Amino acid sequence: MTDSMQALSELHSLLGECRCCGNMIPPVVLGRPVVSPVISIGQAPGEREGPAGRPFAWTAGKTLFGWFQRLGVDEESYRSQVYMAAVCRCFPGKNPKGGDRVPSREEIAACSAWLEQEFRILRPRLVIPIGKLAIARLMPVGKLTEVIGRAFEMELWGVPATVIPLPHPSGASTWHRTEPGKTLLADALGLIGAHPAWRELFSRGEE
Repeated sequence: MTDSMQALSELHSLLGECRCCGNMIPPVVLGRPVVSPVISIGQAPGEREGPAGRPFAWTAGKTLFGWFQRLGVDEESYRSQVYMAAVCRCFPGKNPKGGDRVPSREEIAACSAWLEQEFRILRPRLVIPIGKLAIARLMPVGKLTEVIGRAFEMELWGVPATVIPLPHPSGASTWHRTEPGKTLLADALGLIGAHPAWRELFSRGEE
């Protein structure tokens, strides 16, 4: 644990200084350097996350942590016990046509080097990609209905893990608020709550 924590802290120091993508807007947004068997992977921070200094700090975060509240886990418990990563760690900027710009393949590839190191340090047993961009980083995905509500056993960067995708909790999306999204979201949360790695983190107080 001590070696992993040291390696993770050193990685965060280096990652926080990364400025390799010229079109990305710093600062680098990082979750806490938590040594955990569970990793969640977001898409990319929005414009509010940089000033706040943490991922999922605004409206989408309220929705996301509301989902985990259904499992009896509040925001502070989640942030302090689950490692929060992302496909890209800097704000991509705004799309002139509306919404945030989607990171380029080159930007995604550049940030993947950090994600790979995080996997090698933590060797997570449960991976929760949040949103289609994050899901697509780990597996082929056409429609969300094909992957939400299911668990996938995969090997990621040499690490065997269970992947349980979630939809993006964006306020602009109706997918998770209408059927079949509502039911599939509930199914996915049920799978997460039943996973041994999740229970290892959040059932300790019940013993």
